[in-house]
Amino acid sequence: MAFTPLHDRVLVRRTESEEKTAGGLIIPDSAKEKPAEGQVVSVGEGARKDSGELIAPAVKAGDNVLFGKWSGTEITVDGEELLIMKESDIMGILS
Repeated sequence: MAFTPLHDRVLVRRTESEEKTAGGLIIPDSAKEKPAEGQVVSVGEGARKDSGELIAPAVKAGDNVLFGKWSGTEITVDGEELLIMKESDIMGILS
């Protein structure tokens, strides 16, 4: 099943979090926080102004992005857990 976000929504795959601290301690799954960065899987066509003019999205598929800790809604597509969020929930593109 293919999934295409509508309007100004973005589909994001979370990146895996670190298993160890800088000091070498292993972090158990119960203590890990969900990472607030990921890779854009797909993007909607963009938002519309009141005049109906299309505002192109600033992100594209493949971009690595940083987003808020509680941003987005978790969904499952083809057995993979992904996030769908508004483009405005994305804080920036990581290079």
